[in-house]
Amino acid sequence: MADQDLGDHVLELGPGRGASTAWLKDRFPTLTSLELDPDLAADLAERFDDVAVIHGSATSIPFEPAAFSAVVCTTMLHHVPTADLQDRLFAEARRVLTPGGVFAGSDSLSTPVFRLAHHGDVMNVVDPEALPERLAAAGFTDIEVRRGSDFFTFRAGI
Repeated sequence: MADQDLGDHVLELGPGRGASTAWLKDRFPTLTSLELDPDLAADLAERFDDVAVIHGSATSIPFEPAAFSAVVCTTMLHHVPTADLQDRLFAEARRVLTPGGVFAGSDSLSTPVFRLAHHGDVMNVVDPEALPERLAAAGFTDIEVRRGSDFFTFRAGI
């Protein structure tokens, strides 16, 4: 995401404890973070007074269509419990993007260490080989997926 022009108003999905929020907030004029967990959302709002933190679901984004220049999510897709809900998240990301907007992010691949770290937690890892087709079905174009040894990144436009 560092080499991407994401515009002026970025929506971050599922910031969790805020590691990516801390990085994003200094790089874009306006950052809004949408967090499902109410306790994490409250903590983020307290820690980042320069970020609009909203408690809500990425599968039902509480914003008007075409509200954001970019939507980003880092290492959170695997926490979405089903492929259908992940696909709904993709459709919602598409819905809230302005024309020319970008959906970008990253996530982990299933490795022994990653599986161990998520024992007893939701871990529905996205198959990066299937991701382009899933993003296209949500209405994205210019889709790029890059795979590393234990992670992948993606970028898609509208």
